[in-house]
Amino acid sequence: MEQAPLTITTADGQSHDFTVELALTADQQQRGMMGRQSLAPDEGMLFVYDTPDYRSFWMKNTYIPLDIIFIDGNGKILSIEENTVPLSLEPSLSLEPALLVLELAGGRSAELGIQPGDTVTWER
Repeated sequence: MEQAPLTITTADGQSHDFTVELALTADQQQRGMMGRQSLAPDEGMLFVYDTPDYRSFWMKNTYIPLDIIFIDGNGKILSIEENTVPLSLEPSLSLEPALLVLELAGGRSAELGIQPGDTVTWER
C-alpha cells in the first residue's frame, strides 16, 4: 500500500507524527489491518473515502487492539473508539459523517492525549 506522513495536532499545540498506509480502494478498505500481528507506535492506516458518511468498522480477523479515529473533511477528529477488542464482530461506529478513518495502535490516542476536536493533516 502507498504510505504517507500524517500529523495530529492536539488542542494544546502538541504535534504527533505518524507514517500511515493509505487504504484508498474498496478492497484495501475491506482488508484493513486484518491478519496483522503488530503495529509500531508511529504507524497506522488511513482510510480515505470520496464522500462523508457514517462509518462502521469491526475487528474481524484483526489480532491487535486498535484506536479507530473518525475524521471530518476539514481534518477535525469527530470521535475515537479506543482499544477495540481483537477479533470482535461488534461494530465501532462514527457518531457523525466521517470522510477519513485513522487506525492507530490500541491505547495510542490516550497515551498522546489525542481527543475529539484535535486536527489531522496528511500529505499524499
